This record gives sequence, C-alpha cells and structure tokens, in this order.
Amino acid sequence: MSLSREVAIVGVDESDRIGIVPDHTPIDMLAEAVRNALNDAGVAPSEVDGLFTAGAAPMASVLVGEYLGIQPRVTDSTMTGGSSFVIHIEHAAAAIHAGLCEVAVIAHGETGYSNRARGMRRAFDSWLPQGQFETPYGLMAPAPAYAMAAVRHMHQYGTSSEQLAEIAVATRKWAMLNPKAMMRDPLTIDDVLASRWISYPFHLLDCCLVTDAGGAAVVTSAARARSTRKKPVWVLGTGEAHTHQMISQMPDFTWTAARQSGERAFAMAGVGREEIDLCEIYDSFTYTVLVTLESLGFCGPGEGGAFVSGQRTAPGGELPVNTSGGGLSYTHPGMFGIFTIIEAVRQLRGECGQRQVPDARIALVNGTGGTLSATGTAILAVD
Repeated sequence: MSLSREVAIVGVDESDRIGIVPDHTPIDMLAEAVRNALNDAGVAPSEVDGLFTAGAAPMASVLVGEYLGIQPRVTDSTMTGGSSFVIHIEHAAAAIHAGLCEVAVIAHGETGYSNRARGMRRAFDSWLPQGQFETPYGLMAPAPAYAMAAVRHMHQYGTSSEQLAEIAVATRKWAMLNPKAMMRDPLTIDDVLASRWISYPFHLLDCCLVTDAGGAAVVTSAARARSTRKKPVWVLGTGEAHTHQMISQMPDFTWTAARQSGERAFAMAGVGREEIDLCEIYDSFTYTVLVTLESLGFCGPGEGGAFVSGQRTAPGGELPVNTSGGGLSYTHPGMFGIFTIIEAVRQLRGECGQRQVPDARIALVNGTGGTLSATGTAILAVD
C-alpha cells in the first residue's frame, strides 16, 4: 500500500506567542496552535475526527481531546520524543486512507523554559534501564549523550568543531530573516567556538534553545484538501524507525535511524535527493543535523563536515536547511518536530517573506527523538 498523495497538510500554525510565555501552560499553547491551524486551513473544529499528539502527560490525546472538546474517531499518543509529530503524519495518512477519519490534527504544546523557571525538572525512573545503567554515571541530560556520538564522529572521520559551528551560523542566518525567531543577532564561527562549554565538543551555541511554544498541523484526505482555504501540501512519502532507547545501546554513533526512515520516505515518494528544494531537520544539537544529512543520503558517511562547510545550508546555499532558524535559533520548547512541519508547509506555499526559498516545490522534514533514538521522515510537495 502506498500513501503517496493520499493526504495533504492544509493548515499549520504556532501558538499566539512563542519564546518565553510564563503565563501559559503547555495545553494552553497547544490549544492556541490548534485554533490557529484550523483557521489557516478554513476547517471547522467540528470536522476534526482524528487527534494525534504526544507529551509527558499520561493519556496525552485523551487529555487534549477533553480540553479541545473533540471526541475523535481515531486517537494516537505515539511518543517517540521529537520525532513523534513527523511520525504522526504517517499514522494520520494511514488512518485517512483506511477511512477511519477524514480530518486529523497533529498538535503539541510545551513550556520547557517556564518549567525550568518554576523549578520543574525531568527525572529518570530508577526502575527503568536508563535510570539504572546511564543516569548514575553522568548521562542525566541529552547534551552529554549526544556529545558522545559527536566525539566518535570526530575521531572516526576528522570532523571538526569549526564544521559543526558552520551549522549554527547558517541556521542563525535564517533566523535573522524570521521575525518570530528568538535569537536574531548575527553569529560567526568564532562566536560559536568562543561560547562556553556545555559538554565537549558542544559549546553553548551548538545546543538548541529552551523555550515555550505550541504548534499544530491539519491533515486531510485528497478530496477534502481541494476545498480548503489554501493550496494543499501533498504528502509524497513517509517513513519511521527507531534503533535504541539508551545512547549506550546505539548501534553506531555515526548514523541514525534516518537511514531507514529516509529510505522508506524516498522510495514511497519516488523522488531523488537532488529533487529536494529544502530540508527541515531536527537540530537539537549541531551534530544532529550533520549526522542526519549523512543518514538521509545527502552525502556519504563521514562527509557531513565537508558537506556543510562554506555555508551550504545557509540562505543562498545549495541546500537550504532549517529555514525558520530551527531549534538552534527560532524555538525549541522540548520537542521540536511539529515546527519542522510548519516551516516546510509555509515554504512550499510561498509564505516566508525574506527567508522564502525561491521556487520551492519539494521539501523534506525529519524529526529525531530521544538520544538519536527514533526518527520520522516525510517528503512534502505542492502541485
């Protein structure tokens, strides 16, 4: 069964405010984003019969449905970290294709910044393997886990800190063109290398932001998509995969499950890498982008450092990447995947003003969750 062009994304938007929003809860952010995305699509809330979300709260989609007043025919709380929402595209497409629902909402809200300000911290359950075998030895946050993988890539392939910094600088150049981006000051490679250490080889500016934000996307059938407010963005191909939970169990630090999810998405879409006009790639750290580009096949193993050099992914570069400013400079409330979808749709609809990629027709989005653990890939296009 192929889901190619069976569904389209017809509405996307963020919450009313993103960045630092101390007077909002995560579900407030989510609800605003859903309202705004439905308005973007010109779809009534009463039409929504599929609900897809993920979060720390138990029974996430049930909680969200109650809050929004939606009693869906299809509900999905698949939780694979930041990749969840890209994976939800595939799940929504399958449900719509099967006739189980017609209008699906994918949504997320999170207040990563304000949670910290309130003294809320994530704790690892000591009954789970990670709490027993990694946390006691210092792997208590994502940065040192991702750093282990990055150091291996540097050792194996000679990747340099300067090459990682190229990604942060290119992403900031996109953010400077986005009025919604949190960080918009000019940035140089020297600035990245001079920022304080977080966990070697990551400097502060190799690491994503921590913000408050909500985002949502509306997915519907091909038939319904043709009568929505804006031109449909077709789902050409999708893929999902995961390889491990704990970083210590990662099969190889130098590639991710995007190798599998990307291959499936490209096969379903029937397009080649050379046909992709822009990529929205989860950028929890600069290394996440580099290893994902390799894993997706845009360059060979170990070639990522050279590939991103010379500002290839910046405005005017050969392969625009993270045109919103990404998690490094635009927003990152804790799980960023929904925002890769929002930006890709806006780019394909030609709505991005100064940062618009000329003649954008085909985009790739890739979410990464956990410690380089799970990935979702989707290839989107406009007629």
